[in-house]
Amino acid sequence: PPGTAGRAPGPPDGGWGWVVVFGAFISIGFAYAFPKGLAIFFKEIQDFFGTSYSEIAWVSSIMLATTYGAGPVSSVLVNRYGSRPVVIFGGLLCGIGMISAAFCTSILQLYICVGFITGFGLALNLQPSVIIIGKYFLKRRPIANGLAMAGSPVMLCTLAPLNQVLFDNFGWRGSFLILGAILLNCCVAGALFRPIGAATASIKTQVTEEGKDALKEEITKDAMEMSSPTNVPMETKTEEEGRKDCCEKINQYLDFSLFKHRGFLIYLIGNVLMFLGFFAPIVFLAPYAKHIGIDEYSAAFLLSILAIVDMIARPTTGIIANSKWVRPRIQYFFSFAITFNGACHLLCPLASGYTGLVVYSIFFGLAFGMVCAMLFETLMDLVGAARFTSAVGLVTIAECCTILLGPPIGGTLIDTFGDYKYMFIKCGAVMVLAGTFLFIMNYYNYRMVAKEEKERKAKEEDPKSVRTENEDRNNWKKETVRDGPELEPLREEREGLKKEVNGT
Repeated sequence: PPGTAGRAPGPPDGGWGWVVVFGAFISIGFAYAFPKGLAIFFKEIQDFFGTSYSEIAWVSSIMLATTYGAGPVSSVLVNRYGSRPVVIFGGLLCGIGMISAAFCTSILQLYICVGFITGFGLALNLQPSVIIIGKYFLKRRPIANGLAMAGSPVMLCTLAPLNQVLFDNFGWRGSFLILGAILLNCCVAGALFRPIGAATASIKTQVTEEGKDALKEEITKDAMEMSSPTNVPMETKTEEEGRKDCCEKINQYLDFSLFKHRGFLIYLIGNVLMFLGFFAPIVFLAPYAKHIGIDEYSAAFLLSILAIVDMIARPTTGIIANSKWVRPRIQYFFSFAITFNGACHLLCPLASGYTGLVVYSIFFGLAFGMVCAMLFETLMDLVGAARFTSAVGLVTIAECCTILLGPPIGGTLIDTFGDYKYMFIKCGAVMVLAGTFLFIMNYYNYRMVAKEEKERKAKEEDPKSVRTENEDRNNWKKETVRDGPELEPLREEREGLKKEVNGT
């Protein structure tokens, strides 16, 4: 019974929550790092199938776009079934996708197995892992999120050399089989996501059902007492309420009113432009190193260097962004990080040898970590915590289009000119443009917000506005008096009511 079931347990902020963080570390690490680590195999798969750079780049693009684009689907499944079964199912999909890819005989089959199936499995790992941490932690949530998000650079640092060792010993087909088995560890990570507050959920469900039954009885009773002509508007009202409930359910996941939010639109346009050049340099870094004559292990080690620097850059950027000097104008800091990222790509063609590529990897890892650390923090700063979930869903849906197109456009430039430098220049120019756009538009947005706040305060403090409202009411009364003899009975009735009130 509800009376004996006990109260809802709050977030424990520890205990089993740290085991959940470890599971999220694995799931988030695979979701972010796996599409980048696959770049080790691209040169050999390209030679095996005889495809172009742009065709092989579609494998990572489809996987990344599916991982981002399926975020809202993952959120809906988590709300319906909980984090544990969704992550376990996602891990199974990842394993099935990679094991099936080992038997592919065409590049199109790789698109389906690696791109869509594995990408959707990674999407089912990413979103539930972020959501379950919020249920287990409240006061220590920033620390828990930071530890879980560190899975991305740690996994990339590990997968890059591991993939090269697997390829040298088993070839790309054997490597895909082993990687499929490794990805099944996501099922183990999902098994650690023990549900919290299950008893409370059953209480709420029972109370809600009882409330619904009582409401139905009242409606039936009222309907029986009413005459049949009066029932027609009631049915119409029920239909309208049904439509309203449907709209509310849609808005629960995607709040389309955000498209009227000036700050959100600026963020969305800047990010969509940025992602045209965000992932392509990571995808083509190892193939570029092999192209200029660097051995396979040294080329794979470049990704490890990038990941190690990224690992340090993320928490450091978070501390700086949370300081009292940066926090009030965090959007400018985000714009600087994107511009800095683009400047690194523009200077990459100057790195002719391995030492130059190591320096580029260090600066690229720093810039990449800065952008990733503030990617969602800046969005929450603009729209607030209440609308953040809807904002993330809408942003990921819009971003998946440019994430899908970015690496293939870079591959097309490599095929056309026979040189990687044009791909790096394109990515750098796009990101510098996105950073400049965000800087200028955020300056405009800050000015407009300050102006609107000033006008609002002036209106609240100015007594003239109150007088104006009173004058409007008096004018409306005067106009009502002038409306003619047809309103005379109403005026007489009003005067009679006034007299009765005064008498009382």
